[in-house]
Amino acid sequence: MATEPREPRETSPGRKASKPPAPRSWWYWPLRVLLGCVGLAVALVLAATLTVGVALAVAYPNLPDISDLADYRPKLPLRVFSTEGALLGEFGEERRNLTPIADIPQVMKNAVLAAEDARFYNHGGVDYVGVLRAGLANVNRAKSQGASTITMQVARNVYLSSEKTFTRKIYELLLTLKLEHMLSKDQILEIYMNQIYLGNRAYGFAAACEAYFGKPLQKITIAEAAMLAGLPKAPTANNPINNPRRARARQLYIIDRMAENGFIDRDDAATAKAEELHLRNASDNNRVHAEYIAEMVRQMVFNQYGNDAYTRGLNVYTTVSAGDQEAAYKALRKGLMDYERRQIYRGPEQFIDLPSDPKEVDEAVDDALADHPDNGDVLSAVVLDAGPKRVVAVRADGDRVEITGDGLKPAQSGLSDKAGPNIRIRRGAVIRVVRTPKGSFEITQIPEIEGAFVALDPRSGALKALVGGFDFGKNKFNHVTQAWRQPGSSFKPFIYSASLEKGFTPATVINDAPLYFDAGTTGGQPWEPKNYGGGYDGPMTMRHALEKSKNLVSIRILQSIGTKYAQDWITRFGFDKEKHPAYLPMALGAGSVTPMQMAAAYSVFANGGHRLNPWLIAKVVDQKGRVLLETRPPALDASNQVIEPRNAFIIDSLLNSVARVGTAARTQAMLKRPDIYGKTGTTNDSMDAWFAGFQPTLAAISWIGYDTPRNMGDRETGGGLSLPVWVNFMEYALQGVPVQEYQPPAGVVNNGGEWFYEEYARNGGIPSLGGDPGAAPTGATPDAAVPAAPPATEERNKILDLFR
Repeated sequence: MATEPREPRETSPGRKASKPPAPRSWWYWPLRVLLGCVGLAVALVLAATLTVGVALAVAYPNLPDISDLADYRPKLPLRVFSTEGALLGEFGEERRNLTPIADIPQVMKNAVLAAEDARFYNHGGVDYVGVLRAGLANVNRAKSQGASTITMQVARNVYLSSEKTFTRKIYELLLTLKLEHMLSKDQILEIYMNQIYLGNRAYGFAAACEAYFGKPLQKITIAEAAMLAGLPKAPTANNPINNPRRARARQLYIIDRMAENGFIDRDDAATAKAEELHLRNASDNNRVHAEYIAEMVRQMVFNQYGNDAYTRGLNVYTTVSAGDQEAAYKALRKGLMDYERRQIYRGPEQFIDLPSDPKEVDEAVDDALADHPDNGDVLSAVVLDAGPKRVVAVRADGDRVEITGDGLKPAQSGLSDKAGPNIRIRRGAVIRVVRTPKGSFEITQIPEIEGAFVALDPRSGALKALVGGFDFGKNKFNHVTQAWRQPGSSFKPFIYSASLEKGFTPATVINDAPLYFDAGTTGGQPWEPKNYGGGYDGPMTMRHALEKSKNLVSIRILQSIGTKYAQDWITRFGFDKEKHPAYLPMALGAGSVTPMQMAAAYSVFANGGHRLNPWLIAKVVDQKGRVLLETRPPALDASNQVIEPRNAFIIDSLLNSVARVGTAARTQAMLKRPDIYGKTGTTNDSMDAWFAGFQPTLAAISWIGYDTPRNMGDRETGGGLSLPVWVNFMEYALQGVPVQEYQPPAGVVNNGGEWFYEEYARNGGIPSLGGDPGAAPTGATPDAAVPAAPPATEERNKILDLFR
């Protein structure tokens, strides 16, 4: 149905009729949407601000107390030094050398600022400019940049975990602001540069400089500083030892940043980029090999301080001379390697299958040699090609080594066509090589034999050098202090010393003739002792007998003075009574000693009759330089006089003859000094080789043998094995030391060119034997106690009867 149009509505008086609404502009609705969004954003910001404010209000009271950072005391390792201050060892989870900010070179600080926070001194802890710059770089996909300031990193590294959560970020921000309020910029930077982890167990840049470059931080270069400054971001990935390419790229970036920030000019940057870095691990020549000494110190300090020894920053200064220590290390290793050259080649250490693809060979070599690291100057390599006249091998660093001529002689059995599969040198064999004095290479092998060397100052007992074995990493057993071995003929001087108090003199004639002891006499197996090499020389003076190390003469001397008497006498030198049973084999060194005991015992002869205990720690200092312990050298006085000076002097005279014309005459020929005293020692079946000797300022002992005693070879002796080690050490240690010969003390006189106790100078003591001495008796005389005075005439006559 149609609708009729409505009539216009009448308006009430005074009221105008309404107009139709005007049309709205096009921007009306977009504006309302925009205003709505702004309102919503403001509301969200207010809500977020309120939330953050509440979070800050809750978190701030729970922040850790950072007041202790004003007196920064990080965990500091136990460090062991030589007497000159050379680092010998370091113990603790964190290698750190606390260095005040004033002592950190400016170049190192500049490198760190360029790498981590160039505006450090211009912002208040949060670098908003840096945040904006990092954001733009990341949005534009430029090199990724972070906005974490050095203060933020200190807050995070000292107090917070590494988790990436909103709560931790709030704590980090609050701690950053708190640090900036309480500490100066230099204090914050000092904490950062000492606290940050830089890989290789190094914390702080001073420790890292030593760990990577083997040098103090004060000597660092721009190139080295840039390399270290690249480590905080990724200590493992940017490690120059493990990842040299990535570390190099990071170093170049930091050098550019240093130039951009005006820390260095372009010429300095170019020089730094061209500088060749020498990493510490690339060579062992930059450090002192004192692992056994460092371990001895660690044990002693731990016994005193417990676990705190590894964290309180104790610096232990030893009596060890760095130069003497390195000379001892090299001398012993050379002696052991010289012996190894005379042994049958035992074959390669491993065989691997080398791929045919040259690109894959390097990876296979790296994997193989990772399990066979270099042992000092004894290098590992994988054979690429082998023949009877030429062997080519490759090292882990990619260097090729070619061995020919004399360099193949030690491994001839491994190059023979008849060599067994485990002995033959072929492609894929893991071998050892060593550089010869002429610069060529020689095939070798890591020795199975072991050794020990110790040197001390006989005037004080201070240890100057100690090497407990061929390699501490291979065998941590300290042969100087822990190896109980037979001393052989090097023990004879102590028997001779005892005989001087029984009336014997260097001129006493004793028969070097056969001896036989039946089972009834020994209580066990028959015993027929022999001289080394066999043969007998008949009657000879006691001096000549020691020069030639005559076993039969030593037995007769011990038989004469009594085994119980001799056993008591040797305790004056520090030997254990129970380790030297009172039987005649004691005359040949059949008891047990350690090289350390021998060094202390020979020092008694060297210092005029005083027994001093060897000591190692001179001073212990805490991180602030306060002396916690200091050792004063003992005085040579009546309290430690164990034998008369005249007894020591006559034994010195005998030992000097041994070194001039006796079994140790090589010492005189090589050292060309008249003030050398010593005695060789070789045990039965050549199981132990010794040389014990001294110069008045330095006593030293050298020992070589297998851990499980076995024959080293019929021709191997103390004079051939251990004496060269001793001489090589003394050649270095006595440089510049004036010749110092002993002066005769009171109570001795020289008669006819020989030294005597004063009371025996004319027809006293045990004189030369007249007539045919005949055979010595097969039984020992009754033992006597150690006399307080020279033996009476009746006792001397009894002794004389033994030789008639």
